[in-house]
Amino acid sequence: MSTIREMTINDYEQMIELWNDIEGLALSNADSRENITMYLNRNKGLSYVCEQNSKIIGTILCGHDGRRGFIYHVTVNPEYRKQKIGNKLVQTSLEKLSQEGIDKCHIFVIEDNIVGNGFWTSTGWEKRSGFFVYSRNT
Repeated sequence: MSTIREMTINDYEQMIELWNDIEGLALSNADSRENITMYLNRNKGLSYVCEQNSKIIGTILCGHDGRRGFIYHVTVNPEYRKQKIGNKLVQTSLEKLSQEGIDKCHIFVIEDNIVGNGFWTSTGWEKRSGFFVYSRNT
């Protein structure tokens, strides 16, 4: 039986191991222990893990800027897919965003992430067009 609970920084080692094993997931310096600690502190109660037998088998990082929600690193260990774990993680975070007055959420998915794009399309998320994402280091 799997359980969804709030993510803590104590989960970091298991999370980073899972993230490194997920094809199509892009990791960067933003995923360091220090940066994830800051993210979780800034976005309390919005990110979750799914555990089974004390092993993290799924994750979702979620936060908001006061206007829109943003989701990152929705992952499920391939051995546990097709059990609606990803759906449950997303729904849990979306409910928390709604409670905080956030009525829209975005996720960035790498174009060639076939599994990820398939998941978001199949769960009712709308692929957006008409704008570009620009990024710059600070």
